[in-house]
Amino acid sequence: MKSYGSDVLSILDDLTDAYVEVFTTPPWDGPDPDETRAAFRDRLTSDVHRPGFTALVEHADDGSVDGFITGWITPSPFRTDRAYGKVASRLGPEQVDQLLVGAFEIDELGVRRQARRTGLGRRLLEGLTAQHPRSWLLTWDQAHDTVAFYRRVGWREPTPVPGNENDILVFLAPTD
Repeated sequence: MKSYGSDVLSILDDLTDAYVEVFTTPPWDGPDPDETRAAFRDRLTSDVHRPGFTALVEHADDGSVDGFITGWITPSPFRTDRAYGKVASRLGPEQVDQLLVGAFEIDELGVRRQARRTGLGRRLLEGLTAQHPRSWLLTWDQAHDTVAFYRRVGWREPTPVPGNENDILVFLAPTD
């Protein structure tokens, strides 16, 4: 497993291929692969400049990317774009400030089909949380296998504000 900072852009093509393969198949299917490719490349090119940006990448023997995890330190004030508004609504401002702001936010975790069920997802999470014990991530509640995986490896869900449940789930690293 190799650790990257902004130098992850040196493997942008291989990383993008893996991202598109993972996130245009069930349960994430539906997005156009070309649009997904362009959006990920644009986002990653910007994200590498976030404070604390880190990526861990597992390369296959042929040099392609088998799995990856990316993230950064969650800034204050808490963002409101993308799914962050749902996170803020679900947890409320007090829990967001206490649990998420200043913690390491895992933005993407992906394992290609041929590397699944090998423990790679767990190793990627453990590799990153070894560097950043106070970590969190979010996922879609309809990604049932993904949700079950996070629960199985010990990630826990903070209690939502009653009545503010939505389709975004937040998980905290077991070391929190």
